[in-house]
Amino acid sequence: MSTRDDVLQALRESATPLSGEQLARRLGITRSAVWKAIRGLQEAGCRIEASTRTGYVLSEEPDILSEAEIRRYLAQPEIGAQMEVYRELDSTNNRAKQLAARGAPHGTLIAADSQTAGRGRFSRQFYSPPHSGIYLSFILRPALPAERAVMITSLAAVAVARAIESLADVDVGIKWVNDLYISGKKCCGILCEASMDFESGGLEYVVVGIGVNTGRMVFPDELREIATSVENECGTPVSRNRLIAEIANQVSFLYGGLAGGDFMAESRRRSVVIGREVTVLSAGKSYPAVAEDIDAQGRLSVRLPDGRTEILNSGEISIRL
Repeated sequence: MSTRDDVLQALRESATPLSGEQLARRLGITRSAVWKAIRGLQEAGCRIEASTRTGYVLSEEPDILSEAEIRRYLAQPEIGAQMEVYRELDSTNNRAKQLAARGAPHGTLIAADSQTAGRGRFSRQFYSPPHSGIYLSFILRPALPAERAVMITSLAAVAVARAIESLADVDVGIKWVNDLYISGKKCCGILCEASMDFESGGLEYVVVGIGVNTGRMVFPDELREIATSVENECGTPVSRNRLIAEIANQVSFLYGGLAGGDFMAESRRRSVVIGREVTVLSAGKSYPAVAEDIDAQGRLSVRLPDGRTEILNSGEISIRL
């Protein structure tokens, strides 16, 4: 954990104000390091009252991403055993891929308060402002053929939907294959990127990137009618640290059933596309269809206007409601 996390945890655990000297002695650091950590916490939005007579005290519970706070809520050891938490990154997926290529273990978690180059599928920009959402990536090393990688996106979507519903009074649906919806608007995007082992034909690793709009948000004009956040819909704040931990817990819980696709029934039940007319977008072309089912490998079955059935693979095709 960082010095900033250590100082924040010490302030949380103390029933009385702590002086800079007390913090320095307790944490084994200099008073200058304490002061820098306090300034960093305040700049990140943490309300810390300072008095020359009594010391530092938290004036309210802060919603600052913290490894220590995430670990407070981790119930499963598999996902998040190794963790990095940042104030800002270009992309948590980029960082996770760097670590995965260097051999980072299965379950490594990367989280950031904001992203400067967040992106979704087909290199679309993902809106990632500070203090408003969670942006995280997991490194997974599944024993799975490359052609079944779409199942990991389905697993992640179910895990995030469960996590959100466990903390907020909302119903979460899944728009095949990587978007989560509340009240007809997108609140979450998922981007899976994989490296293939060409000798075995299997996956070397998969990076699962997840972005959830959590706080009360005013969206840009181009997003206002199609995007929402958890707090916008439920009306109450949700702890971002706790949500990250709960997503990790749910991924850990579901991961054992990856090969058998145990979560696919829930993916179908949560689908907001099955039974609806959609527009299929592929290779610069578009055509209408009716979404009929999602198969055991996470592929979407659609019926074309001429009655033929087509099976869509998410890596090649997108749909629009």
